[in-house]
Amino acid sequence: MYKKCLMKLLLMSMIFATSWICLKELQINRIAATQAFRMEYLTATEEENKKSFLEVVACVASGQRVVDYEVLEQTKKYQLTEQDYDALLRIVEAEAGGEDEDGKLLVANVVLNRVNNENFPDTVTEVVMQKEQGVAQFSPTVDGRFQNVSISQETYEAVERALYGEDISQGALYFCARKKADSTKVQWFDQKLTRLFSYGNHEFFL
Repeated sequence: MYKKCLMKLLLMSMIFATSWICLKELQINRIAATQAFRMEYLTATEEENKKSFLEVVACVASGQRVVDYEVLEQTKKYQLTEQDYDALLRIVEAEAGGEDEDGKLLVANVVLNRVNNENFPDTVTEVVMQKEQGVAQFSPTVDGRFQNVSISQETYEAVERALYGEDISQGALYFCARKKADSTKVQWFDQKLTRLFSYGNHEFFL
């Protein structure tokens, strides 16, 4: 009887010891598997981040604009011929060479507003070179400034802004430099047109 009880106790101890060892091995395997998974996840994440970074760098290097890690391609509102583009650059430089970039943008806006208006010609070149009763609409086209200007980088940038659709002119179709203009011409502006605002050396009208 005593031996039988001792055998049962010994057997139970062996079962307990075996179960404890198995449980420890299971924990060790689980920890090892977790670490292996974590390492694999971190490696994959690092590779993905590196790939995304390289794609962003490539986009920036190609001159595209990146916003919130997405490449956005702007489309120009106005597609000009080479002749019209040159005419727009020249008239902006001639009329607003002493203005800041927004002052130059406003002159470009007026020219493009005329192109879009049924009362004026349909192209930039025709608008710039237009005459009414023999009088040039833009004086630089007859005094030599239009033909002899040197286009500044700021003028290029202002014209590009206008071609992409940026318009701060409030729809203006006319402008004048009151201090430099002939008094009779200024009087015509005041009597026939609606004054919108002034910016720099120019006043803008509709």
